[in-house]
Amino acid sequence: MRISNTLNRYLAFRYLGNLFLMLTILLGIVYLFDTVELLRRAGKRDDVPFLLVLQMGLFKLPEVGQQLFPFAVLFSAMFTFWQLNRKQELVVIRAAGLSVWQFIGPVVAAALMIGVLNTSVINPIGAALLGKFETLENEFLSERKSYMTVLREGLWLRQTASAGNEHVILHAGQIEPETWSFSKVMVLFFGEDDQFERRIDAQSARLDDGMWVFEQAVSHDGKNSKAQNLPLVALPTDLTQEELQESFASPQTLSFWALPGFIKTMSATGFDSTSMKIHFQSLLAQPFMFAAMVLLAACVSLRPPRQRGTMLLVGIGITAGFIVFFVGSFLQALGASHQIPVFLAAWAPTLITFLLGLSVMLTLEDG
Repeated sequence: MRISNTLNRYLAFRYLGNLFLMLTILLGIVYLFDTVELLRRAGKRDDVPFLLVLQMGLFKLPEVGQQLFPFAVLFSAMFTFWQLNRKQELVVIRAAGLSVWQFIGPVVAAALMIGVLNTSVINPIGAALLGKFETLENEFLSERKSYMTVLREGLWLRQTASAGNEHVILHAGQIEPETWSFSKVMVLFFGEDDQFERRIDAQSARLDDGMWVFEQAVSHDGKNSKAQNLPLVALPTDLTQEELQESFASPQTLSFWALPGFIKTMSATGFDSTSMKIHFQSLLAQPFMFAAMVLLAACVSLRPPRQRGTMLLVGIGITAGFIVFFVGSFLQALGASHQIPVFLAAWAPTLITFLLGLSVMLTLEDG
């Protein structure tokens, strides 16, 4: 029997309504706890307004929502099937001659649509807002003094000099992350009111403990055009190699559409872009992960209410969802450390969840 469009719309909108409700509840709880934590951190300073803290919590919320989305998809699908079961609607649908694949199809299609929307639209918006959050956090809560970005031309880094009102901008054309050595280096020194003071060009540089060391340098004074050759120049810095590594934009602050270009840029400048590649592939796999979560929910939620053990199956489904999350995080960590391929690290959780749900459904319904 062919399923009607009316029933398709009913099942899809029923699921989407539950998904919106579940996501709103989860985000509300997370926003409350995040705001409390931000208020605790802001309480140590006197120049952080209360409204700014609330705004920072909102900026961070979409990024948290990206992590909660798979759970919301799973829990809302379980709740939708439980509702249909409790009201005997699934009994009527089955009695009309429809198979399980027909009436879970609209829910799977809705999950796929939400996954595509999340990857292509919500993710870029969330990445932009998270970037604003990190900027405000660095300015008001972390007191970060160094800022770094990677462009096609190489690495650009800004740090505060020893004098409070002075700052230094460093550019390196090529980087060797394993030894933290830099080549084709240019350093610009600025004083108060951003007044240019001098420039140093060096063939190579390295970051030692508490010190930038420039070799074979040429210094140009802002007031004197005569160049001065210097075999070695040392510049004090509070920046460490660990902080330099962490200064890179996190994958979550880059939108889905910007990731391919940034991956290419990082590879060209010599930095390891594996984590970026894994994040990009994970975003590509996300719609299929959402569909697999619906299959997993159907495995534990379609049991008729007259049969016992429904709550046990629901508990198993919730546990399976958390297991999928931890396995996915573990595989991504293995991929970032180059122990497994990028494709396997990003797509394995989706494939495992999909095959698990499909096999259980085939056993329960057609086996």
